[in-house]
Amino acid sequence: MLNALLNASAEAKAELNHEVNALTGGAAPPAPLIQGIEEMGVRVTHAYGLTEVYGLVTLCAWKPEWDALPVHDRARLKARQGVRYQTLAGTMVAEPRTMKPVPKDGKTLGEIFLRGNTVMKGYLKNPKATAEAFRGGWFHTGDLAVWHEDGYMEIRDRLKDIIISGGENISTIEVEDALYRHPAVLEAAVVAGPDEKWG
Repeated sequence: MLNALLNASAEAKAELNHEVNALTGGAAPPAPLIQGIEEMGVRVTHAYGLTEVYGLVTLCAWKPEWDALPVHDRARLKARQGVRYQTLAGTMVAEPRTMKPVPKDGKTLGEIFLRGNTVMKGYLKNPKATAEAFRGGWFHTGDLAVWHEDGYMEIRDRLKDIIISGGENISTIEVEDALYRHPAVLEAAVVAGPDEKWG
């Protein structure tokens, strides 16, 4: 929707003559899209949630000191999924197999884990899927993220979508973000394909 608005005709954009607040969810729109839409006067707030947790559970709570940053830096910060709502007992970005929390360095990739009173009890009539989703007492979201020093999470990919090439993990979201920076690209979706040399 934001992309359609950004690429709308000048006539349609002229009707946008007041402040608009937009809430986005899931994986954040690419920073170039957020930057472009904010330059139009649309204020973007990013949140994150899943059906299994009954809606939104994190919010990219805006910090006043971020207002003075250049627009590109603000867009990058707005692309974060944020910090937890009070309804959750906890959020954690951790190594998926060991469930050891990753460092809050904004670089180390881990899975997002959640627990609290808004997390479902299980999948209806599917004890196997329920047991797998709650290994270690936390709900496994399947979303890969980094954890920043300030406690904000930032999704980098879905566990099932990450591209492994030549032993390196490549985030489809990061590649899409780079593609969106090109003026000739309107939409982008990156998926893995087999390669004889790189896997």
